[in-house]
Amino acid sequence: MIDIIHSLITGVVQGVTEFLPISSSAHLVLLPYIFNWKYEGLTFDVALHFGTVIALLAFFWRDWVAIFQQLFKIKDGNKEIVDSLHTRFELPKNFFWQIVLATIPAAIVGYLIQDKVEKYFHSPMLIAINLAVFGIALWVVDYKAKQDEKIQKITFGQSFLIGVAQCIALIPGVSRSGITMLASRGVGLSRSDAARFSFLIGTPAMIGAFLIEVPKINISTITLPFILSVIASAVAGFIAIKYLLNYLKKADFRVFAYYRLVLAIIVIIISILR
Repeated sequence: MIDIIHSLITGVVQGVTEFLPISSSAHLVLLPYIFNWKYEGLTFDVALHFGTVIALLAFFWRDWVAIFQQLFKIKDGNKEIVDSLHTRFELPKNFFWQIVLATIPAAIVGYLIQDKVEKYFHSPMLIAINLAVFGIALWVVDYKAKQDEKIQKITFGQSFLIGVAQCIALIPGVSRSGITMLASRGVGLSRSDAARFSFLIGTPAMIGAFLIEVPKINISTITLPFILSVIASAVAGFIAIKYLLNYLKKADFRVFAYYRLVLAIIVIIISILR
């Protein structure tokens, strides 16, 4: 029963924090640290990432249909789907290749240093510092951003810069969504389009990370907690994406900066007391 409760809680935490700019990796490290929970193992990690992949594809499937229609120059297709897509956003030219370009830096860096990150960068104190520093950075860049461009204005150079920023998110406490939204605001995208671009370039990275880990798991370890964590992560992630995109149409990132600062202070206090 305890395993089921832990699975549901961790699944919800993963789904929410993966897409809000508050660092899922930090929360997944800090959750067992703060509450003295045991590490559930690789299979459980794969389940959590599978859930977030499902959330991304379920929410953005229309966007990807449009992206692939543009890539393969499909002009007819399903007119109803195409019409509904073009009410969401207009595609930049060669958008698929921009997403690929933005994905490459993190894929290379992740392949080279992922083991070192897991060994040297999981200190709760370091995570607290990253939560605070990058939370403030997101707030400042968002506040100082002068432009409010739509996603169709993004260039290959800007996509590459955002992809380079995504590399930093390998360190827990930074936040993949947070650092890519920060970089997107820095190059002039509006808040909601910065979030959308962050999620779109994050999709290949998350699918790739999931597929790399799948061969390492044992089928016999796929139990009820595994299934529940997938469902919890997917549902919570879908809701988080929808909430954030709507929220950023009318508000800024300061609430997430506040949250990161408060969490950082709590972690520092706990670390000192222990």
